[in-house]
Amino acid sequence: MNSKPIIVAPSVLACDFNYLGAECERMEKAGADWLHLDVMDGHFVDNISFGPPIVQSVAKVATVPLDTHLMVERPDHFFPRFIPYSSNITIHVEPDYDVGNTLKSIRAARTTCGLAISPPTLFEKVEQFLDQIDLLLVMTVNPGFGGQEFMEETMFKVKRAAALRARLGLDFHIAVDGGIHSDTAAIARASGANVLVAGTGVFRAPDAALAIKELRDL
Repeated sequence: MNSKPIIVAPSVLACDFNYLGAECERMEKAGADWLHLDVMDGHFVDNISFGPPIVQSVAKVATVPLDTHLMVERPDHFFPRFIPYSSNITIHVEPDYDVGNTLKSIRAARTTCGLAISPPTLFEKVEQFLDQIDLLLVMTVNPGFGGQEFMEETMFKVKRAAALRARLGLDFHIAVDGGIHSDTAAIARASGANVLVAGTGVFRAPDAALAIKELRDL
């Protein structure tokens, strides 16, 4: 069900921000494929994380692609501020804005685009956009805070996405984000996910390189 390469993307939200640059370099040395950056506005999710200056700071030290995840109420308004520093920008399907036009605009800026879906949201909300995206991000926790427990019931969305991708001849990545460690990553990978966003499971592991290797080599 999963023919795409496994990509491990440590979530910078879980780092020690006293040593932001060093933490990102540590993840790269440990084998990270991407770095995942969660931008939260306190409106779409009940938390505030960071904005363009932090993403810019990470871009100055990172050599791997930056995967910017906009958990904001107006991704159509804010995404241009992250374009200069991001390899991929993922927006959520739930807010009230023109999703299709925003996806086109992100791609027009020569950045790949992703679409995220939260646990309570019906999968049908993203189906019409599957041919317009480079990545589908299935949230396996409720977005907003790190350290939550993996919700296995979200795996039907991963399986559905993988089935539709094969049936329609599409080529987008399928990512999972939330509560990802070796046990839950195995479930996600078996369901069809190939991008594993891991926060505390990697940044706070005794051996980050071993944690990333375990995710990739399951």
